[in-house]
Amino acid sequence: MSAPRLLAAYWTLAGQAMPRNPSQVSPFDFEARMRSAVDAGYRGVGLMADDVAAVAARIGLPAMRDVIRSEGLQELELEFLTDWFSSGERRALADARAGALLEAAQALGARHIKVGGDRLGAHWPLACLADGFAALCERARAYGVSIGLELLPWTQLDTVAQGLALLRAAGSPPNGGLLLDVWHLDRVGQDWAAIAALPADAICSVELSDAGPASDSVWNDTILHRRCCGDGSIDLPGFIRAVHATGYQGPWGVEIISDAHRARTLDSAAHASYQSARAALAEAGVWH
Repeated sequence: MSAPRLLAAYWTLAGQAMPRNPSQVSPFDFEARMRSAVDAGYRGVGLMADDVAAVAARIGLPAMRDVIRSEGLQELELEFLTDWFSSGERRALADARAGALLEAAQALGARHIKVGGDRLGAHWPLACLADGFAALCERARAYGVSIGLELLPWTQLDTVAQGLALLRAAGSPPNGGLLLDVWHLDRVGQDWAAIAALPADAICSVELSDAGPASDSVWNDTILHRRCCGDGSIDLPGFIRAVHATGYQGPWGVEIISDAHRARTLDSAAHASYQSARAALAEAGVWH
């Protein structure tokens, strides 16, 4: 069996860029990020929409793809899209953003785009969510791109059961699946057994990290205190074994978001995140 393919999610190598900033463009050069990822052992990377636009304005999408290919990176994800389920001006803006992401994904050879539920916490009828997700997946299919629904604790789509219900209501699109971020799922008390029971084709991608004690703000925790694998309290071996039990064959993303990690040099951030994730996979018996 081949070794798992690790993907450095955008924030892992974004340096002092912050999720709460109006502009989410990394201060590190695109070329340097790709090189550091490969040097650390990563087989893939993630890119944020604003960062893609900024780099494309400088060198163009074809040159970006040339860099990705020349470095030997085989997995690419883009993020992030919300409001695909809404209406009016919110939906119009989401449709335009989706179009830009899909064009970039096709040009760069991206595997999937990350999407999520309502960031404002509103509750939407399942039928509305299902129609929006089905339409987005159908649109993405023409670009050869998959859609990964990230289960987020500040949305109504925060557990495996809710995500699976949405997939089924949307007709189980072949290019649509769940993005299982261990940090988010740990924060909502997700039972790993429910993950092990998932069909492999219901999982689009997976993300690893670790966490310290929870505070009274999930949002602050998620952007300030995500630790490298093995440095916190999450049962990572249990999660990894549960995902592995499904037969999942996709990449294992590594998403570290914290002040401490942002203070690292680019090379240090790449190596520390990669080595800790590899150790967690080895502990779980998935990396031999």
